[in-house]
Amino acid sequence: MRVVLAEDLYLLRDGLTHLLQAHGFEIVAAVESGPELQHALTEHRPDVAVVDVRLPPTFTDEGLQAALSARREVPGLPVLVLSQHVEQLYARELLADGTGAIGYLLKDRVFNAEQFVDAVRRVAGGGTVMDPEVISKLLASNARDEPLGKLTEREREVLEQMAEGRSNAAIAQRLFISEGAIGKHTASIFTKLGLAPSDDDNRRVLAVLAYLNGAGPN
Repeated sequence: MRVVLAEDLYLLRDGLTHLLQAHGFEIVAAVESGPELQHALTEHRPDVAVVDVRLPPTFTDEGLQAALSARREVPGLPVLVLSQHVEQLYARELLADGTGAIGYLLKDRVFNAEQFVDAVRRVAGGGTVMDPEVISKLLASNARDEPLGKLTEREREVLEQMAEGRSNAAIAQRLFISEGAIGKHTASIFTKLGLAPSDDDNRRVLAVLAYLNGAGPN
């Protein structure tokens, strides 16, 4: 699996490079600035990009801007944001196209290599992996949006767990209810968000994206 990595701190960039290589990833580019990231993404078109938000030259939002630009040129390009900050505006914009393959983790809340590597693989596979704190901040300004208003408190809990990338079995264990009950909640969520019945696993991704964006599918 080919990876482009963008991180301005040398020790962290080098550490992430060695970690990913140890788990079988190929690092096709490891860069430290926004312009370098933009070039690497469009040149290599990796299986997944691991991107810090704030990169040189201005240390504001170069990483996310480069990722957004690359996804416009290469629709669905998998991007895992790894940052100390939650940039709500650009995080929403990353989610807005509804194609999935997006992750947003906070550096100080990644507690082990397995968690991080699993997130990289999930995003590369088209999934959506969000840190709970990111979800909370993204939802804060959406609390009154119509699709969210249709969901019960339990359904919101289930969908939040889905956004974190958990299966029905894992959600059931987390919420201390049966897997069958989770299945019923999931079906209700899909109905309320206007997602037609289907066996397509991507419907889970669409539901999560609709939830995080505060709007149902077009």
